[in-house]
Amino acid sequence: MLARLSSVALLAAIAGCMSTPPPLGMPDPSVIGFDGTHAVPPDCATLLRPSHLVDAGFGRPGVAFGCATYANLAVMLARPADLIEPIPYTGADAALGASAVRRYEEGRTTPLNSTSTTTNVVH
Repeated sequence: MLARLSSVALLAAIAGCMSTPPPLGMPDPSVIGFDGTHAVPPDCATLLRPSHLVDAGFGRPGVAFGCATYANLAVMLARPADLIEPIPYTGADAALGASAVRRYEEGRTTPLNSTSTTTNVVH
């Protein structure tokens, strides 16, 4: 009985460490649009959530959670059409991978071009 009680207490303690799900109403990647050619970043005004914080009697400005993230993602998309119709993943080419590993193990690799590599990096 004591072992069962201690295991329940341990489970309750571990469950308290788990993160909570994100609040309802938070944006997801579907806020990025597509106009047929380019990805369209979200309208930040629609993502604005009012702040419930008060500073010296004045309400703090609202925050558009996710606006910058999804606006940046929209700009970085290499192929915006993937938002509507992604290219299906065909899987890795096992034969090509095995061939590369075999060449490496046998010492038949092609060295890198010496003019395009860095030999000494100083930070």
